[in-house]
Amino acid sequence: MKLDILAIGAHPDDVELSAAGTLLKEASSGKKVGIVDLTRGELGTRGSAELRMKEAAKASEILGLSARENLGMKDGFFQNSEENILKIVQMIRKYQPSIVLANAITDRHPDHGRGSKLIADACFYSGLRRIETSLDGKSQDAWRPEAVYHYIQDYFIKPDFVIDISEFKDKKIEAIKAFSSQFYDPNSTEPESPIAVENFFEFLEGRMAMMGRYIGADYGEGFVASRPMGVKNLDGLF
Repeated sequence: MKLDILAIGAHPDDVELSAAGTLLKEASSGKKVGIVDLTRGELGTRGSAELRMKEAAKASEILGLSARENLGMKDGFFQNSEENILKIVQMIRKYQPSIVLANAITDRHPDHGRGSKLIADACFYSGLRRIETSLDGKSQDAWRPEAVYHYIQDYFIKPDFVIDISEFKDKKIEAIKAFSSQFYDPNSTEPESPIAVENFFEFLEGRMAMMGRYIGADYGEGFVASRPMGVKNLDGLF
């Protein structure tokens, strides 16, 4: 199955928190979108790896994904190694996306910045035909995405461009809340975390509103480009 957009995140819920509105918007126009999670988030302060897999499946249904996979890398300790690069290369060659969305280039959680570089490197190496990979016993053709864009996570990063997600904001929140174990619950006895606080969704909505303000929209999601972007003419900018 060929995807138009493949979003990759270090943990289940990374993509939902930062780029779900964009995936919903692109899927609504007929594009095929999917997610690959590098780890199961087993070091998370709340919930468990098994529960997060169930939550990821629920979020996938809400987002209308064409595919979702988990590579089972070691949460907190995965490295930019040949083994891990090749795992991602297999996914890129399997789904042949035109665009890859990757973790923030730097962030509060070390996995995010490290995942960002790992994913970007894999996108490059995936295009080298002398790197041979196979999946299910079948050799894979080289494939390099046309573009890699990095979504913005906990730390503020000035975006290179912003997508208007006003129409999809509520659906994005629904997809995020599928990961209910990770967020504030007054009846929970689990420890508090930076995202499991009572006002977290107010922060999240404020971040989306701030991004939207850049482009005169109610809500937006910002991205950082890995290289200069081209437009056909000035009418493509606003």
